[in-house]
Amino acid sequence: MSHEIELCGCLTIPEDANWDEVADLFLNFVESHGWYYGGGFSEIRDGYYVKPDGTSGDPIYKSNKEKNYGRQQKMVEAITSMDTDFAQWYTDVVKKAELCDYASVKGCMVIKPAGYAIWENIQKELDRRFKETGVQNVYMPIFIPESLLEKEKDHVEGFAPEVAWVTHGGLEPLQERLCVRPTSETLFCDFYARDIHSYRDLPKVYNQWCSVVRWEKTTRPFLRSREFLWQEGHTAHATAEEAEARTIQMLNVYADFCEQVLAIPVIKGQKTDKEKFAGAEATYTIESLMHDGKALQSGTSHNFGDGFAKAFDIQFTDKDNTLKHVYQTSWGMTTRMIGAIIMVHGDDNGLVLPPRIAPVQIMVVPIQQKKEGVLDKAFELRDRLIKSGFSVKVDDSDKSPGWKFADCEMRGIPLRVEIGPKDMENNQAVLVRRDTHEKTVVSLDELEAKATELLDTIQHDMLEKARKHRDAHTYTALGWDEFVETINTKPGFVKAMWCGCQECEDKIKEVTGATSRCMPFEQETLSDKCCMLRKAS
Repeated sequence: MSHEIELCGCLTIPEDANWDEVADLFLNFVESHGWYYGGGFSEIRDGYYVKPDGTSGDPIYKSNKEKNYGRQQKMVEAITSMDTDFAQWYTDVVKKAELCDYASVKGCMVIKPAGYAIWENIQKELDRRFKETGVQNVYMPIFIPESLLEKEKDHVEGFAPEVAWVTHGGLEPLQERLCVRPTSETLFCDFYARDIHSYRDLPKVYNQWCSVVRWEKTTRPFLRSREFLWQEGHTAHATAEEAEARTIQMLNVYADFCEQVLAIPVIKGQKTDKEKFAGAEATYTIESLMHDGKALQSGTSHNFGDGFAKAFDIQFTDKDNTLKHVYQTSWGMTTRMIGAIIMVHGDDNGLVLPPRIAPVQIMVVPIQQKKEGVLDKAFELRDRLIKSGFSVKVDDSDKSPGWKFADCEMRGIPLRVEIGPKDMENNQAVLVRRDTHEKTVVSLDELEAKATELLDTIQHDMLEKARKHRDAHTYTALGWDEFVETINTKPGFVKAMWCGCQECEDKIKEVTGATSRCMPFEQETLSDKCCMLRKAS
């Protein structure tokens, strides 16, 4: 059984003391007793922390109570607690973990290397899964002529408020406005009308990786921006049955990806007619629950039937030599999923990344790296772990071990390997889990096997933790008063019966602000009445 003790006190050192010498002496003392120290050093002057530029920062005590009983120092400063202000916590994590930055264009973002690396891993995993189902990648133009956009009435009405328009080419006004694609249904339809002639040309199962523009009024990094990255699949089929099967198939691909790779549990279901995609016959969705009890639509798959085909005259000659319209689908997932990862798994120390999506799975941190052989050993361990298939880096910066630990925590690196002189003598290393902070001392001879075991365990435990949180914040409401009370007092999902009437759906949103997320595929009979006390359908 291990114990953790927080030391609250003050260490006074000579004015001319060298920081590295102090750190070495302190760590030598700790390790000589077989102890472990996971903190850092902060300079204090006249009761205030000293910033890197030498100026005074925050006071070491915010109240007399803290001064009397000691101050518990967070591993990473300047992150708002998620329980205090979840929105600000999210912004702090995004910025401190260097995932993205604000751009000069209002509502747009610069995705920095750490954030884009996560998106690259999402792309890699999804693209592989798509291709296993027969999907081929293509690319469509970024511009859509206004006349083309207007061919499907419901579609254009659904997107009109968010469309950005190009009116000039160089210095000359355009004869026809060009829409900057908010989605590419019309472009694919225009192409299919020219490319599909016979049943032998079907099915068309295409996907493109691209950016789209939607002129959102309110924006948040990754969750809602005027330009964002995504993939959009667009397929054409000979029969309605084939289209429906593809629609469900791709939703299942998304659901499996979210749970097995992102460790995010989802609820699969169908959107109501009010909430479905503009121009679709049916929209299917996966819904996930964030830490603050709010839902996030994590992926959608749409069955268009033959509506777009009729609008764009997409016909083919069938086996019986008759002309028929094709049946179409569309499905997409976006950089919004990076925001989902943050909000489902993150904590007050920063990101917590599932191992299967983390760009860096293991960080090797050398302790007392100026000691002979320590850095060489750290890089040796890195090379060993890379050969075993892990993504690994060494933090060989001149920062203190405590700073490096905090930086690993902030960036969400799943597993930390600590190696110092004492560890080398004992042929061991200390492995630290990001999700639970648990420390394990392991023989270097067993390093690869233990790293594999721990990363698999972390992936599993993160999914189960998220699932338990979702289930604990999923409530049942039978009547109207109970429904309103639950919505107003208990953040999370609310299960309730619905008669199918949009009037009830509108009233719920008007009174409570809640929106229908989906009609789950796995249905429960909670009551024989709608939550508004109408007869259930």
